[in-house]
Amino acid sequence: MTAPIVETAKILPKGQITIPIEIRRNLGLETGDRVMMVWDGQKAVMINPAVYALQWLGDLVAGDAEQAGFVDEDAVASFVTDLRREKRAK
Repeated sequence: MTAPIVETAKILPKGQITIPIEIRRNLGLETGDRVMMVWDGQKAVMINPAVYALQWLGDLVAGDAEQAGFVDEDAVASFVTDLRREKRAK
């Protein structure tokens, strides 16, 4: 496990902070991007909202692919190919 990145930021009069460069790099943030801050009752966590949405969706459908018979990428590719063939045949 790598050591955590620990940074501080000063809160300006309007509540603004500058996100340290290492944190921005690790979150994949660029100028103009939005960030999401989550309070879990004990700590605040800053995350990239796009990454959060993908993780949330992944958790939501976890196990569904296996139940449907998609055990690997080849199974998914085969399913898509079959759907395309069916659509062209109509």
